[in-house]
Amino acid sequence: MIKLSPRLKAIADLIDENSKVVDIGCDHALLDIFLTQNKNCHCLATDISVSCILKAQDNIKKYDLEKEVKTMITDGLENINYKNYDYIVISGMGFQTIKKILKNKIPNKLIIQSNNNIEKLKYYLFKKYKLVNEKVVLDNNIYYIIMSLEKGKKRYKYDDYIIGLNKDNYEYINYLYNKYIKIYTKLPNKYFLKKINLYRKIKHLKKAITLIKL
Repeated sequence: MIKLSPRLKAIADLIDENSKVVDIGCDHALLDIFLTQNKNCHCLATDISVSCILKAQDNIKKYDLEKEVKTMITDGLENINYKNYDYIVISGMGFQTIKKILKNKIPNKLIIQSNNNIEKLKYYLFKKYKLVNEKVVLDNNIYYIIMSLEKGKKRYKYDDYIIGLNKDNYEYINYLYNKYIKIYTKLPNKYFLKKINLYRKIKHLKKAITLIKL
């Protein structure tokens, strides 16, 4: 059985058994192999990189899963009938790349892990999707936010964009608080609009920390 990193394991935990999954930017297809072995999923592992797909195919062959896990060289969701799949997984990429992949495409369910601009990503996604689940994972001393979303609309508060569904996660909220304090302190006063925005975040995070400690 294949073993996953904490980040990939958290993604796998959000996917139901017997699902059909497209893994965009699959890298070595470790997630797809795990889902096939442990959750009886049917996966399409895709990547824009030929070398990544070749490595993925080697791993798939190593676990004797050539019939169960398919591979494809493509850019995002191009040439994929994504509506025939239960989940589209996009992980390990930046906000702009994720936005490009989803442009003019609205899959039913998404599992998203962005390497940056989580708040901007939420503002973008929440126009068409509602947040079903959200996990914070510490992997190699880096915090990763993994979101499970499905088509639909819901009203969200400011805290939902800053903290999300992790309002009782003291370590993560405290990490964000200290991160924004550091940025705020170093930012020159001429960037007053950015400082106002940062101050608002810091205020909300401090309140969240206080509520956890009560």
